[in-house]
Amino acid sequence: VQLQASGGGSVQPGGSLRLSCAASGRTFSNYNMGWFRQAPGEEREFVAAISWSGGSTYYADSVKGRFTISRDNAKNTVYLQMNILKPEDTAVYYCAADRSSWNPTRYYNGMNYWGKGTQVTVSS
Repeated sequence: VQLQASGGGSVQPGGSLRLSCAASGRTFSNYNMGWFRQAPGEEREFVAAISWSGGSTYYADSVKGRFTISRDNAKNTVYLQMNILKPEDTAVYYCAADRSSWNPTRYYNGMNYWGKGTQVTVSS
């Protein structure tokens, strides 16, 4: 499966952005999907995941209550709505896909397929 993230940009603290990730090449609804991020000088970290049906979601504590992951299987797209953005949310955001059974705590170690990232900068 090929993945392409978009929607990044620059925003002031407290603002919002919505990231999109378009998938192609395989049956999108067969995959659990996730968002990860990597700040300069930091390791990649898990942000959020959603099951293949959209029925289950899981979030890192750092974004819980502020970010929402969703998907539209008819459009082969997964989204990340980011609200109340903070400077510490600044990072390159990546979408990823995983074909195995839904097991969100495992996703802290990553997923199988990765797309190119999109930069999110939160600064006043």
